[in-house]
Amino acid sequence: MPYRYVIDKERRLVVSTGWNCVTFAEAKSHQEQLLNDPDFNPEFNQIVDATAVTALDLSVDEIRTIVNRRIFSPTSKRAFVAAQPFVYGMGRMMTTYIEMSKAISETSMFHDLPSALKWLGLQDLPDTIKPEA
Repeated sequence: MPYRYVIDKERRLVVSTGWNCVTFAEAKSHQEQLLNDPDFNPEFNQIVDATAVTALDLSVDEIRTIVNRRIFSPTSKRAFVAAQPFVYGMGRMMTTYIEMSKAISETSMFHDLPSALKWLGLQDLPDTIKPEA
């Protein structure tokens, strides 16, 4: 599965990393794993690092399904990072759906990880939680 996550309880942060082609089934499985993880707190912030994602196999309806599951709290800040223009555009669509939902959480798209970290008020990720693809 080209998706993994690390939970940094001290920083109240979930770092989700994807690579290669990410499918709807994998995105949904990722949500299930988070919900079942005893360290997960929906109040935590999140970085979705999709800089190594080369393709997304998700329809518009599947994106809406993922967004409508509302895994994170409306008070969470969620930063999506993508390098590929298509992946960035799909991420932007996802953040728009999040913004339009009733449980609005603050979301933003970035082209690089340092900008996303800065937006979340962080300087860097500790080496112990940096996800490896």
